[in-house]
Amino acid sequence: MRWPPMIYHPCYSALQLPQRHRYPIGKYQALYQALLQAGVPADTFITNSPPASRQLLQLVHQQDYIDSLWHGTIDAKAMRRIGFPWSEFLLQRSLQSVGGTVHTAQLALQHGLALHLSGGYHHAFAGEGSGFCLFNDLAVAAMQLQQQGVDKILIFDCDVHQGDGTALLFQHNPGIITASLHGEKNFPARKQQSDWDLALPTHCQDQHYLEAVQQSLDYLLALHQPDLVLFDAGVDIHQQDDLGLLDISTAGVLARDQYVINSCRDRNIALAAVIGGGYQRDLTALTAVHLQLFKAALQSRQLPCDLPA
Repeated sequence: MRWPPMIYHPCYSALQLPQRHRYPIGKYQALYQALLQAGVPADTFITNSPPASRQLLQLVHQQDYIDSLWHGTIDAKAMRRIGFPWSEFLLQRSLQSVGGTVHTAQLALQHGLALHLSGGYHHAFAGEGSGFCLFNDLAVAAMQLQQQGVDKILIFDCDVHQGDGTALLFQHNPGIITASLHGEKNFPARKQQSDWDLALPTHCQDQHYLEAVQQSLDYLLALHQPDLVLFDAGVDIHQQDDLGLLDISTAGVLARDQYVINSCRDRNIALAAVIGGGYQRDLTALTAVHLQLFKAALQSRQLPCDLPA
């Protein structure tokens, strides 16, 4: 079996943030290094994905919003809602990450499976950002592929926070199905309506959670028969996550990712996965949880895997 393509760029962790900023910006580089150390060949990683262009962003986002970020004229209140200080590098990093998810989706259609060591910026709306999200990479990728002729796309979002931006963007697009399994009492306070929403109770544990994932995915795949699944494999569901409020173990994260990957593989549905959210301040511990997605991917192809349990 061939190694699945993995998309990465050094800029993902190079953004300078204020000390003690809530966002764990170092996790992308830590994840990349951990995968190399575990024996993933260096040529598995694609580091030259084209950054998103203005034209590509316009498939989803309003021109005046794009312009405000492009030129740094966005007002301070709007940037506080996003949660980052504006900088030219922040913009370039965001463009690179959106481009990386688009490339991941394209490669998934070619190879059956592809993974992005970033992505999942699902709180970005057409004309505003929110929750550390400037542009909605999942939405841009879905729209780009729909325009290229992909008939049915399922966005299966398992981040602990509802994919509210994605839900609102595609409320009137029957070819792009939005599904969100999220914490009932978590951000955002105002939820949007996805095609499939499942709100999970605070302190939800493995058995309840995995049953919800399995039943939801089985139903959605059977009903919609998508050509491509975009999987947001957020690990802020983890019991040690600072922002999650759920009680899912590392084994539970692995079981979720195995189920999603294997279900798509067994049905010959292309799967593009992004790592989504994860907010433990202990970067080593956080990286170990994010690694479960890659462990599940390599196991699905019976590839050598020296990743932690």
